[in-house]
Amino acid sequence: MAKVIYEGLKFRYKTTLIHRLDPRVKMVLSIALFALALLGSNFYQEAITFVVTTVPAVIAKSLRRLMRVVALSVTFGVFVVVINLVAGGTIVESIVLAVRFLEIVASTSLFFVTTSPDELEYVLRWLRMPRDFVFAFATSIRFVPVLLMDLTQIIDAQRSRGLELDKGGPIKRIRNLIPVLIPLIVNSLVRSGELAEAMESRGYGAVKKPTSMNTLRMTLRDWVALAIVLLGTTVLIWLYLYVL
Repeated sequence: MAKVIYEGLKFRYKTTLIHRLDPRVKMVLSIALFALALLGSNFYQEAITFVVTTVPAVIAKSLRRLMRVVALSVTFGVFVVVINLVAGGTIVESIVLAVRFLEIVASTSLFFVTTSPDELEYVLRWLRMPRDFVFAFATSIRFVPVLLMDLTQIIDAQRSRGLELDKGGPIKRIRNLIPVLIPLIVNSLVRSGELAEAMESRGYGAVKKPTSMNTLRMTLRDWVALAIVLLGTTVLIWLYLYVL
C-alpha cells in the first residue's frame, strides 16, 4: 500500500496545460473543488462535483494516479458511512458524506500531483508566510514520498528475511511492525542530520530577507484559466443553491 501511495502522490512533471499553469491558479482550482464538495447537500450535487474534479485530472493525464489515491481512501469512506449510521443518519446521508470525503481527498491530491514542491514553496513565499514555516512545510512535502519509498524497501527487506506482517492477532501484528519502524526512524534521523549540515553549509538564516531566483508571473493562459475556474465555480454554486 505504501508503494501505491508513493506512486500516487509523487510529482511527475508533464507538459500538459494543467502542469504549466501558475501554481496559484492550481491552488485556486483545488480550493474551489474543495468548497464545492463541502457545499454539496445531496447525491446529485456531489456526483457533479466528482465529475468536475476528474476533468482537470484528465487534462493533466493524471486521472489514473488520482483514482489510486481515491481508491485507497474508500476504506475511510466506508468508516464514515458506518459512523454516520450508528449516529442515527440515513443510508443516503451516509453515502453523501462518504462521497464528499472522497472528493475532498481528490481535490487535495489533484494539486499535489500537478504541482512540484518548488512551486508550492513559491506560492507560500508569495503569501508572505514566515520563512522557517515555508522551508519546514516544503521540506516535509518533499520527504513524504521518500519516507514512503523507504518504508516499502524496509518492508520488502524484512519480508525476505521471514517477517510476516499479516499473520497473528492485533498485538502480534503491532509487534511485527517494530523491525520496520526502527530502521525507518533511524533512516529519518540520519537524513535529518544530513539536511541540517547542508543547510548550515549553505548559510541558512544568515540573511533575514533573502532574495529568490524565481518569481511567479501570471501569463494570459493563467488569467484565462483563472477566469474559467471562478466562473465555473460561481455557476455550480448557483445551481446547487437554487436548482439542484
